[in-house]
Amino acid sequence: MQLEAFLKVVENKGISYKRNVPMSLHTSFKIGGDADVFITVSNEEELKHITIAAKENGVPLFCIGKGSNLLVSDKGIEGAVVSLLGINSIEINGEYVSCGAGASLASLCTAVRDASLSGLEFAYGIPGSVGGAIFMNAGAYGGEMSQVAVSARCMDENGVFFEMPLEDMCLGYRSSAFKKNGFIVTKLTLKLAFGDKSLINAKMEELIGRRRDKQPLEYPSAGSTFKRPQGYFAGALIEKNKLKGVSIGGAQVSEKHAGFVINKGGATSNDVLALIQKIKQIVFEADGVELEPEVLFIGRK
Repeated sequence: MQLEAFLKVVENKGISYKRNVPMSLHTSFKIGGDADVFITVSNEEELKHITIAAKENGVPLFCIGKGSNLLVSDKGIEGAVVSLLGINSIEINGEYVSCGAGASLASLCTAVRDASLSGLEFAYGIPGSVGGAIFMNAGAYGGEMSQVAVSARCMDENGVFFEMPLEDMCLGYRSSAFKKNGFIVTKLTLKLAFGDKSLINAKMEELIGRRRDKQPLEYPSAGSTFKRPQGYFAGALIEKNKLKGVSIGGAQVSEKHAGFVINKGGATSNDVLALIQKIKQIVFEADGVELEPEVLFIGRK
C-alpha cells in the first residue's frame, strides 16, 4: 500500500482529507478505531479521482454513508474511508425522484412528503443514507427499497459510471448485488405515486411513533442486530431465552427490544462481537435456529 503516493494525488486534486480519524465519530454505534485516512467527497468527479488513485497505489477504499449498519473494528480501518454524505441532492420530477447516495432517508422522506408523493412512508425513521438503504435493501413495516427503486447510477473500480436497472440489483431480504460486485452507488432513481399529503404525513408519524415506543433509540446501536430467520422473529427468540439485559462490557441486549444490541456506554467492537456470538450460541442450542447478523463488521481483524 503506497499511502503517501495516494495522498499526494488527493492533495493535487484539491480534495481535503484527515488522517487517523476515529470511526466512532462516523457510526451510529459510536464504536470503532481510527481510519488511516478519512475523505468526504462533494461530487462524483472527486470520487472518481480517489477511486483511480486508490487502485493505482494499492490503497483499500471503503465508502460509507451515515454508518448506521456498521460495526467497525477496535483496530480501525486500513486505507481510506470515503464519506458520500456530500453527494446529497434530491430532485423531484413528477412521480420520479432522483437522489444522491449521501442524502439521508429522513430528508428524502420529508421532501417526497412535501411533494405529496407516497411510497416511502416505511423508510421514515430508518437512520441511514439512500446509498446504504439500497445496498442493504432496507425495509420496515411491510415496505422495502426494492418496491420503489427504478435504477441506480453506479461507479466501478476503474472510475467508470453507468446506470444499473432494478432487475440487475438483485434486491432481496437485506441483500443486493452491490454487496458482491463492489460498485459504488452515487445516485438512486425512485418511482413513487401521488397521494394525499395529510395521509402520507399521518402514516409517517404513526410509524415513527411505533419506532420510539418499541425501539431503544436513546442508545447508540446499529439497528436490528440480526436478520429475521425463516419462520421466526430474532427478537422473540432472544427474549424467549432470557437474554434481555445481558451484557458483555459496554454492549447490552436492549431491555426494551431484544433484537437490538446497544452501546450502553464505552462498548468496544469486541464487546459487541462477543455478545453476538453468545446470543447465536444460546439460541442455536435452545431452538436450533442459526441467527445471522444484519450488522456489517468492517476493519482490521
